[in-house]
Amino acid sequence: MKEIYLDNAATTPISKEVLAEMTDKLANMYGNASTLYGLGREAHTLLENSRHIIAQSLNADDDEIIFTSGGSESDNTAITQTAIARENLGKHIITTAIEHEAVLKPLHFLEERGFDVTYLPVDEEGQISLDDFKAALRDDTILVTIMTGNNEVGSHMPIHEIGEILKDHQAWFHTDAVQAYGLLDIDVKRDHIDMLSTSAHKINGPKGTGFLYRKTGINFPSFMKGGDQEEKRRAGTENIPSIAGFAAAVQTITPEEKAHRQEKYHQFKQEIFDGLTAAGVDFALNGSMVETNLQHVMNIWIKGVSTYVMQTNLDLAGIAVSGGSACTAGSIEPSHVLTAMFGPDSPRISESIRISFGRYTTEDDIQALITAITKIVTRLKTRNEVHQ
Repeated sequence: MKEIYLDNAATTPISKEVLAEMTDKLANMYGNASTLYGLGREAHTLLENSRHIIAQSLNADDDEIIFTSGGSESDNTAITQTAIARENLGKHIITTAIEHEAVLKPLHFLEERGFDVTYLPVDEEGQISLDDFKAALRDDTILVTIMTGNNEVGSHMPIHEIGEILKDHQAWFHTDAVQAYGLLDIDVKRDHIDMLSTSAHKINGPKGTGFLYRKTGINFPSFMKGGDQEEKRRAGTENIPSIAGFAAAVQTITPEEKAHRQEKYHQFKQEIFDGLTAAGVDFALNGSMVETNLQHVMNIWIKGVSTYVMQTNLDLAGIAVSGGSACTAGSIEPSHVLTAMFGPDSPRISESIRISFGRYTTEDDIQALITAITKIVTRLKTRNEVHQ
């Protein structure tokens, strides 16, 4: 039975270009980039070339890119180190109720230490109100951390508008772009972004590698203590093969390719919506189909069928989907994203699945998913009728 992978928001399979680059560098580029002899200089050159490729993808300067172990470290660094560096200017932080746990948990940590955090609510499309944001902004706000695109429902936050509002305010602006990087057009200068987090494994690169964009002039202590790597901004010997793999992944995603993937994924969404509707499946979309959102994420409420039952039955059919964020997989806790959107008593919270597309998702995969969901719903409905 062919395995159909539709959980690309959790992670993506490594691409052949990345695999080839990493295999070569693992075998031949083993020098430490901090050393002065030939092998070290070669590693350092590769490190800086990779930094340049990644910086260009955001319209950033090369020295504004700090390599990390991934999105979680980048988020934690931006949030906690900003608090340490700026608490003399205020202790107020603004975020949203639907951020990833890598943002929410550091904020909870700071709240325990006296910081005041405002969690902006979202509507039923997973979107914040700019009026709410403006009302929450205070003179003592030192940090605004709002994700570019949501990992469970795909809502695209008004990052440019927020950046415009903050450009003359003391607050630093951080965005978790882990889901959006490689799909949406992100320009840190145009959007007045001070810090931005990403992770390579979301764009067919290696796990355990990411970066933090930190605008020139945004200074705080190193989160990782130790050596003087990354210009003393992040201690630890750089993972040269994985960083080279990250750069190789970035090079495959041209502006044209981004637009192509968004269009392709939007078509997949529409096909699933139309296919399930035609099959008579009782379902509803969590979020919105608007084309400005992240098109690779689709979250649907299949009415009367628990998330666990649907996910398990799809797994038995060889189809991998998610019940929400991969970082809470195995947890019985309800999705905080759907709770924020629909309230704690909504059946959507326990009857929804997340479908997410990637570079290798095919038309056949989409049709197989529609067929499988239809069969599962029909079978469960028949069983329920028999037992009534």
